Parts: sequence; C-alpha cells; structure tokens
Amino acid sequence: MDFFRYIHAVGTGSKGNRDLSFDEAKDMMQQILNQSVPSEQIAAFLLGWRLKPETTDEFLGALAACDENITTSKVPNSIELGYPFDGKAKNPYIFPLVAKILEKQKLNLVLIGDEKQPAKDGITIKDIVSQIKLAQTIHYFDRKEFFNKLHKLTDIRNKLGLRTGFNTIEKLPGVAQSEYAITGVFHKPYVKKYAAIFADRYKRFALIQGNEGTPELFSKGRLWIVDNDTIEESVIDPEYFGIHYKKSWEKITLEDSIRQLKNPSDEYLKLAQLNAAVYLFVTQNAPTVEDAYDMLD
Repeated sequence: MDFFRYIHAVGTGSKGNRDLSFDEAKDMMQQILNQSVPSEQIAAFLLGWRLKPETTDEFLGALAACDENITTSKVPNSIELGYPFDGKAKNPYIFPLVAKILEKQKLNLVLIGDEKQPAKDGITIKDIVSQIKLAQTIHYFDRKEFFNKLHKLTDIRNKLGLRTGFNTIEKLPGVAQSEYAITGVFHKPYVKKYAAIFADRYKRFALIQGNEGTPELFSKGRLWIVDNDTIEESVIDPEYFGIHYKKSWEKITLEDSIRQLKNPSDEYLKLAQLNAAVYLFVTQNAPTVEDAYDMLD
C-alpha cells in the first residue's frame, strides 16, 4: 500500500486518525525496515503513530514483520532480558553479577544490544559488554548482526530524538528462541499492553518495576507473572531480604559503572543475588522468589 496512507491514518488529528489493521501494520513495518520510503516519511509516521497512540494489533503486525527479518540462534535453558535501548543514566547495570551467581544453576541470560536509541542519554548494554569479560551464562546478541534492518534505522531515530513505537517492540526480539522472558515496565497500565503483545511468544512471561525501565530490581517494586489470561502480581522488597542498597539519583559515567561491577559492595552483591532469585522464579526453577534466594545462599 502507498505509505502515505499510513501517514494519513496517524497524522490527521483525533477526528481523522484511524487504527491500522494487523496486515497494514505488518506492511508498514516492512516498508520502514526496507527503507523503501524517504526517511522524512518514516519519521513523520513514527511521530504520528506515537501520538495516536499505537494499538495492540498494530504492535503485533509490526512484530510479525520484524520476525521475518531476524536471524535466530537457539540458546537452551535461557531467559530473554528485555532492556530499553536508550540505556541507564543513573545506576550501574547488575546483569554481569547476576550471571556469575547463576553459573551453578546453568541458567543462561540472553541480552540484546545496539547503538544508543532515543530518548534517554544513558549507558547501553553494548557499552557494558564491550568493556568487561562476560560470564559463560551470558549470551549477547548484537542487533547489527541478527537484525540489521532495524539497526540501520538508528540514524533516523536519533535525528527524530523521541520515543516511538519501536521502543516497545524492540525489547524482546526472540533471537534466542527462549522459553522465558522478563522486561521492565514503568507504569502499571502498560502491564496489560506488554502482556498482550509478548506473552504468547513465551512459555512464561514476566514484567517487573525495574530500575530505569530495565528488568533489574534495585528497590521495592512489583513483579507480574502472565499465565494464560491471568496476570499474577506480587511485591518484592529488598529490605525483606536484608538488603539496604541505595539507588543513585545522579548521572553515572561508564567508567564508574564498570568500577562498581569490578569492585561490588556487599549490598550490591546481595542485590544481584535477589535479581538472580527473581529470574530463577520466573523460569520455574524455584516455587517462590524467597525459596530461590535461599537456594542461592
């Protein structure tokens, strides 16, 4: 279909806008991935789509187009971690420590990285993995290699400088064919939206109120487990486990983030153990987070 029709569908205001069908959204995404339309039209659509806003059917159609352009490589006994591609700005990552803790359990962590995307100017997964030696349980996939068409849209996205629908659908590409996945969520209303988009792609899907939108728990937050049509909510409080880690509210540098990973404090290590326990629970290796935490002791 003429791409301008898609721009018209999302860019004519509340009275003229309409939702795209699954097939239209798939075609729209394929044209964008192929860059068969001018970059100005891609940017115009992405902005209008965000403001309309996006629907579940549109996300599913766009994901279907992505699936046809992704090269997968199966990682058994793994959980896919859905991180935002705009990075972390105020706190270090914890996944390298979590992976070391999980080596005895042989649970593999799947991470995806790329160049920084809008809108937060944070430290990315790719920044971290290029600076440290990874545990054997970490399987890192660079999007430039397994999904080059989306990687090539980085320049257009950065020139636009705003969050778009891509920020939602890119978190969990299913590159490792993992049976389990967890991603971070800021606001509770987004839980049902993420569940509708991603839950059917995994044996078990979870969301967590993670630090800076990541699947990393740094303070008291909710964990949601999606089971068929039900969503089970629980609260995880690090203080319950005797953890008193203090989050940072200041901007962190890559050097400081690496330093904290190489020389972690006792509280930071205990926090890594709690995150490892969450992943063991999500992957059904323990009946509760508490049991998983005790098991790791």
